[in-house]
Amino acid sequence: MTPIYEILALRYGIFDGRLQYQNFIIPDDHAAPDPLDFYVFAIRGNGRTIVMDTGFNPVSAARRGREMLCTPDKILRDAGIEPAEVKDVILTHMHWDHAGGMEYFPKAKFHIQAAEMSYCTGPCMCEPFLRRPFDVDDVQSAIRALYADRMKVHEGTAEIAPGISVHLIGGHSGGIQSIRVPTTRGWVVLAGDATHFWRNIRQRNPFPVVVDVARMLKGFDILNGLADGPDHVIPGHDPLILKTFPMEKGNPEIVRLDLPPVA
Repeated sequence: MTPIYEILALRYGIFDGRLQYQNFIIPDDHAAPDPLDFYVFAIRGNGRTIVMDTGFNPVSAARRGREMLCTPDKILRDAGIEPAEVKDVILTHMHWDHAGGMEYFPKAKFHIQAAEMSYCTGPCMCEPFLRRPFDVDDVQSAIRALYADRMKVHEGTAEIAPGISVHLIGGHSGGIQSIRVPTTRGWVVLAGDATHFWRNIRQRNPFPVVVDVARMLKGFDILNGLADGPDHVIPGHDPLILKTFPMEKGNPEIVRLDLPPVA
């Protein structure tokens, strides 16, 4: 029998200075404010906790002008999760805001797609435009984890734990992956940045930071096919996440994605 898991979305940062043209290739209102949130996600059940993405660190936040409400390890502890004891962390991709906190998880094995590892260390990084979303320190951390036998490199679909699988999507980055999780409300897909907002996937209006637009659009179809409905696809940065799902133990920065929406 497939185990059932809880899923938490934990907000640790915000960026209120974003405009709509920065979030959609075809914006409705070019200059309209369109903030985004920064989350880490946690999957709990069947005797384990798996974290999706590591978030970023204070140095990166200061350099790139993002506001940290707290560090990612702090918000995880607020949910009763000790990052130092987490055994598995899935890196959806290597952008600075998703792979900038590997040091928070000293005992973890990291899971990444081979295509992403090749992309962030390959010839595309000769182009300043393409390497802009990456920090070299994070890529070095990934290589160190690889050489320390703390990196599991997947090629396409793979099962990380009973019932929990990763799926190569691509588009936003060279080898971005998403996670499918069985819950009490059905199959939930943590899209990561395969779709930043619900509006990206529902309006088929891609996010402008993209390596391959056609692949991103195809990725929307993959995400919808893996999930049990539109509300079962969870975007990577949408502020509506905190307004849509029930709060976890009275903390307004943490919500339960395995429970039905409240709004």
